[in-house]
Amino acid sequence: MKILVDADASPVVGITIDTARKYQVAVELFCDTNHLLASDYAAVHIIGAGKDAVDLALINNCAAGDIVITQDYALAALVLAKKAQAINQNGWLYTEKNIDNLLDTRWQNAKARRSKGKNHLKGPKKRTKEDDERFAISLENLLRKYLPAEK
Repeated sequence: MKILVDADASPVVGITIDTARKYQVAVELFCDTNHLLASDYAAVHIIGAGKDAVDLALINNCAAGDIVITQDYALAALVLAKKAQAINQNGWLYTEKNIDNLLDTRWQNAKARRSKGKNHLKGPKKRTKEDDERFAISLENLLRKYLPAEK
């Protein structure tokens, strides 16, 4: 098992690395050339710019049993198809039960943005300390659930 992070502008890279280090789980960060990252713990993959290039690189490195951190619903759907776990930066899990609805909402919002009429779609709320805490708890719970118990 390893943790792969869709790290372009991800606010939880530090929390992820700290938690993974605690459980001795490998971390791979995927970002494009506009978001240069460095880590003394995680492997960093800098992917050339291009539509979905980072997502494709990440999914090509993902295997069953891995954990992927992303806010991209389409990438999460691909992760689930590979029998890996996907978690949002706010701490909620993508599942077979919620992914279709999330993808539909994403499509409806994109359609509304493309329309000529006014739309009143709001952007994401400002990130809070509670968001970070919820993510950290969810990630730890996932790791405890899927890591083999110590003997």
